[in-house]
Amino acid sequence: MRRILPGDLNKTQLIDRILRVNHAGEFGAKRIYEGQLSVLKDQASAEPIRHMYQQELHHLKTFEEMLPAHNARPTLLYPLWNIAGFALGAATALMGAKAAMACTIAIEEVIDEHYQKQAEALKEENEPQLSETIEKFRSEEAEHRDIGIKEGGEQAQGYVLLSTVIKSGSRLAIWLSERI
Repeated sequence: MRRILPGDLNKTQLIDRILRVNHAGEFGAKRIYEGQLSVLKDQASAEPIRHMYQQELHHLKTFEEMLPAHNARPTLLYPLWNIAGFALGAATALMGAKAAMACTIAIEEVIDEHYQKQAEALKEENEPQLSETIEKFRSEEAEHRDIGIKEGGEQAQGYVLLSTVIKSGSRLAIWLSERI
């Protein structure tokens, strides 16, 4: 039994926060891949992006269905993530297919940690169904990271800097979307 401290979320608040941020994140991922596909659409490098995009659409649909079922609301930052996601995707694709994959690697490494923490918190709250959904999506996000590596994302020009900036932005987007 975990000790409840002032400022800790109750179970309802925790689920609301998890659904809000995950919905926002999956919407952001959808927009990133749409931005990348708008640039790389006719190139061979677009095929793995299309595969990842289809999985993200399924994740997004799942969270879209869960929000009203749990009386949770989406983030108010939805319009920002609409623009920022597409811009990040298009910008990295304009830098080349490897930079687009570097973007995927960076984001998925952050999401892997994020989903792992959520799954653990949900297990503590005895929410096995939601925890299992997040674990399933986590494994698919790890697959995306592996695709990014296989497709040469780590060889992108300025990979370390690009990865650091994208990871920082992802963590900020998570923090904001949980709260706003």
